[in-house]
Amino acid sequence: MKTIIKTLVISLCMMSFLSCNAKEKKETKPLALAETNAHKPNHQFIKVALLLDTSNSMDGLIDQAKAQLWDIVNELSYAKCGDEKPNLEIALYEYGNDNLNSDEGYIRQVLAFSSDLDEISKQLFSLTTNGGNEYCGHVIQTSLNQLKWGNNPDDLKLIFIAGNEPFTQGKISYQDAAKQAHKNDVTVNTIFCGDYNQGISTYWKDGATLAHGDYMAINHNHATTYVASPYDDKILNLNQKLNKTYVAYGQVGHQKMALQAEQDVNAMGYSQENAVSRTVSKSSHLYTNSTWDLVDAEQEKDFKYDSLKKEELPKELKGKSISEIKAYVAKKRQERETIQKDILELNEKRRAYIKAQQTTDDNGLENAMIKAIKTQAKQKKYTW
Repeated sequence: MKTIIKTLVISLCMMSFLSCNAKEKKETKPLALAETNAHKPNHQFIKVALLLDTSNSMDGLIDQAKAQLWDIVNELSYAKCGDEKPNLEIALYEYGNDNLNSDEGYIRQVLAFSSDLDEISKQLFSLTTNGGNEYCGHVIQTSLNQLKWGNNPDDLKLIFIAGNEPFTQGKISYQDAAKQAHKNDVTVNTIFCGDYNQGISTYWKDGATLAHGDYMAINHNHATTYVASPYDDKILNLNQKLNKTYVAYGQVGHQKMALQAEQDVNAMGYSQENAVSRTVSKSSHLYTNSTWDLVDAEQEKDFKYDSLKKEELPKELKGKSISEIKAYVAKKRQERETIQKDILELNEKRRAYIKAQQTTDDNGLENAMIKAIKTQAKQKKYTW
């Protein structure tokens, strides 16, 4: 189980030309800081809405999404717009499941746009399949109406819809939904789970064409493949040290720290290599937890030590003065940045090793998404 999702969109011609390079230039930071998860005041977003068919025949698709999530996140972490690294938000919908409300078109918003990667992983793992009716036009329109896409022309706004029933089903026309997406600067990419030509004959390609997206066909029942590397054990050992740099605070602190550990276990449940990919994601700027971790929270503009409630501090900080708390957080930050730098350096060696060893890469969902994202990102001057 190893593959998942990647995203980006197109903008107004003039704004697109000026995007990225017309941004305020910021001083480039050294690798140790530029690559870590310290929050950056970026204003661009990669927004990806993943619409997954959860009818009976789609167990393989859901499995690929769970297995490939971290590889997709890692690939997106390398994206740049000028000198800046864009933020990432992922939304998740399921459709075509008989357990869902028929009045709402057998559609459920599993998660609105979120940058909480642990929560995204949790919700993916919560999905189960059950046969039903798959209304593609309806779920596309629902995601367009419900999600906060924003109107920044520099944002990459992408929908990926995956399934295997005719694209024409349901009362809401896929043509109308595609036109609405294009009007809202959202690109719709379609992923047919089955034969390429069958996807064309059932209008999956037409749906993508109308919304200026890519059409792809994958073998959704193909198991995710991995290449083990000599660096995997070292990276996983560093993950244990990395987890100890988090300083949980607030009402949800301990709950979120437990969620972090749970998603580590879920990743390892697929394979050691998948857990390594998650560790790399945790060392990127896309993995930030300012709502519950003091190290990340301190980087936020509106954070104030004076506003911390004593009863919501972890036990190691109870009774400490503000200056003592600051010193403790600074120490944890230094430890984290050092560990993350080590992980990223090992990962560069790991990537080179995998590239040399891998003769074929047939992880369907992951490859389909990344290819589409990079193609569409070029139109907004994004680079890798």
